[in-house]
Amino acid sequence: MIFVALRACQFTHPITAVCHSDIHQARNEWGIAVYPLMPGHEIVGRVTATGANATRYKVGDLVGVGCMVDSCRECSACKSDLEQYCLEGPTMTYATPDRVDGSNTMGGYSNSIVVAEHFVVRVPEKLDPAAAAPILCAGITTYSPLKHYGVKAGDKVGILGMGGLGHMGIKFAKAMGAEVTLFTRSAAKAQEARRQGADHVIVSTDAEQMKAAAGHFDFLLDTIPVQHDLNPYLETLRFDGVHILVGLIEPIEPPVHAAHLVMSRRVLAGSLIGGIAETQEVLDFCAENGITCDIEMLDIRNINEAYERMLAGDVKYRFVIDMATLQA
Repeated sequence: MIFVALRACQFTHPITAVCHSDIHQARNEWGIAVYPLMPGHEIVGRVTATGANATRYKVGDLVGVGCMVDSCRECSACKSDLEQYCLEGPTMTYATPDRVDGSNTMGGYSNSIVVAEHFVVRVPEKLDPAAAAPILCAGITTYSPLKHYGVKAGDKVGILGMGGLGHMGIKFAKAMGAEVTLFTRSAAKAQEARRQGADHVIVSTDAEQMKAAAGHFDFLLDTIPVQHDLNPYLETLRFDGVHILVGLIEPIEPPVHAAHLVMSRRVLAGSLIGGIAETQEVLDFCAENGITCDIEMLDIRNINEAYERMLAGDVKYRFVIDMATLQA
């Protein structure tokens, strides 16, 4: 018999997207993995059961679960709808001790999940479920800082990197009315960047192009997941410009020269996914603006090959697992 907690929803999910952090965790590259481990935090499916006191969803609703499944719900961050910054630490969708029984949370590389209804979001029916799944991580991760820092029509926004995060950043910034530029090391990506909505492309390894961009941008959304020199990019910001890190969680190397910040009152900031209310907001924003993630469907039996392709940058731009293949 399946037990569903009083304020929880159970849903069967045919769709789970693959995030780069799944690789880090599966291979314990961050040194915090707990085994057995089941990754997956971009999950979309339909409700199959609800607890007696659950009121937000009914059986058959199309819903999603992102990176978190619980938090303390009492601290100042949680009460501000910023559960990702919970002062006690959020309970992540996988590889985190459950707040109720202490067991290790298990993620979406499975065929069903039970989650407290507060951490379930409604997926608009007009969105393709498979293409919507990555919005629960890649989407909210790029939408949240653009919204928080007030990107608006006419702003000049630079996007650093064009992978799963970067291509969504381009789409969001463009939908907000910004003039969007992709920074890339490869001139070969120019045509693809424009297809995604970028107005301009700067090849970051071209010193002349970088010099010509000095003092130009209001915002930089940095999706690059490995260490890189921030100093040349900071110089492309105007005074009061903001450089936002969403991909890097390692020490910054080489060090940032403080003059790049102090002399022009620039800000170097970071942002982590988004709260539950904002995750619902970005799904609704995507439905209203026709935005989804570019995806490639995946048989779960090929997950190891998919990991290697992701590491090689050989996916445009997110793998999504067809969980029906789990039963094959």
